[in-house]
Amino acid sequence: MENIELKSYTLSEMKDKYIGKLGTQDRDAYEYKLNMEILAQMIKKARQERKLTQEQLGELIGVQKSQISKLESSTNSATIDTLLKVFKALNAEIHFNIKMEDNYLQLV
Repeated sequence: MENIELKSYTLSEMKDKYIGKLGTQDRDAYEYKLNMEILAQMIKKARQERKLTQEQLGELIGVQKSQISKLESSTNSATIDTLLKVFKALNAEIHFNIKMEDNYLQLV
């Protein structure tokens, strides 16, 4: 039996190869969509923990149930204002981290 050596790749290497390097249009679109999906899951989980329906959350921030549904399924991008309203209505803190190169920016 022949020994076959397998090469392993990091996730970052696979993204570079199949989606594109950081800074390219395809990679930026992929990363944006991924971040929106994570945010959508966070909104849904927080809403469920507060035992609110999509309709109830919509009423709290003054939007239709369909808008909450779209947020939770990441089918549209939300403004920062809308996101802040959602998390405020959910009585949840939101923190922003900004990373520039290898440094995180913090407001003290």
